Amino acid sequence: MQIIPIASGKGGVGKSLLSANLAIALGQAGKKVIIADLDLGSSNLHLVIGQPASKTGIGTFLTGQSKFEDLIQPTDYENVSFIAGDSEIPGLTSLKASQKNELIKNFTKLDADYLILDLGAGTHLTILDMFLLSPQGIVVTAPTVTATLNGYLFLKNIVFRMMYNTFRKNSPAYKYLETLKTDSASLQRLYIPKLIETLDQKDPESTSLFKKRMSEFHPRLVMNMIDDPKDAEKAAKIRHSCQQYLGLDIEHLGVIYRDSMQDKALSSRLPVVIYKPQSIISQAIYRIAEKIMQSETLTFDDDYDMTKAADTSFEIAAEEATDDFSQKMMYVEELAGSGALTTGELAEVLKQQQYEITQLRNENNLLKKKLLEAAAKGFKV
Repeated sequence: MQIIPIASGKGGVGKSLLSANLAIALGQAGKKVIIADLDLGSSNLHLVIGQPASKTGIGTFLTGQSKFEDLIQPTDYENVSFIAGDSEIPGLTSLKASQKNELIKNFTKLDADYLILDLGAGTHLTILDMFLLSPQGIVVTAPTVTATLNGYLFLKNIVFRMMYNTFRKNSPAYKYLETLKTDSASLQRLYIPKLIETLDQKDPESTSLFKKRMSEFHPRLVMNMIDDPKDAEKAAKIRHSCQQYLGLDIEHLGVIYRDSMQDKALSSRLPVVIYKPQSIISQAIYRIAEKIMQSETLTFDDDYDMTKAADTSFEIAAEEATDDFSQKMMYVEELAGSGALTTGELAEVLKQQQYEITQLRNENNLLKKKLLEAAAKGFKV
């Protein structure tokens, strides 16, 4: 079974669109497919796939209200089964290690040709670990500056997470990372290839294993929502940045043009490959499905067991870095230096960041004002 985790650095780039329609395209080709909604906290994949809301899902399983086998539901589409997420269960966005491991064990036992995991946006540890269930995960991005930055950020966090999971606690490599932990800003500026050189000197055995796993890791990229052929060039720039700064080679699965047909399909509660198979967006998804079926199923080495992954809060790469201004600026610097961002795009990012900071300040001032007013009223009473 080929596990295909699908993730994105930020929301709104069409991750669930790709997940649902890719599952159906593979099913139409005669492949047995299970698609699971792991966008916990905001599960809505059932709307994209045209599936009615379910009373059972990952939430009810994790809270002991249902068995895992009861989660697998048939769909109206040939060879495709669905596992709902349950966004109404409190706390699902942050799973305990035991919950995550239980999910992983059950996922790996499923009987299917393909298991598609529609992950949440961002870089939470649960998302990173689910993405690393396979060396062939897909990152969906768009040509906008923020989407490009966050796609790159996601892959950088993935590399750090794999590094940390590889080094045994108290090994020389682990201890060195622990010393860097106190200065996360400096660590973020380090190019991974340079960091690996240092680690190789301090702990050749551990670093050799990490380099082996990096060679096994082949993430794939889909550039969605493009309007112009020039937008497709952004994918090549992301790949160049990953090679130069992360020592990571990514495969480009293809591009998907923005198509109003998707909005019409969604309002009709039908996946676009069903609503309009001949549309531009449907044909792009079919091409991606064909590439996946032609690809070899890859795995990490047998010793890389994600159920044994470290769960301590080691923030060498901030889990919520997508919302952190200073972290974003570091990635802007890297991408600007590599040519992945033009001067105009860099100005756009700075303008957007300044706007976000202004909004936060205004909200903060408003809250302070309300607190002072409430305190004054309480004092008068």
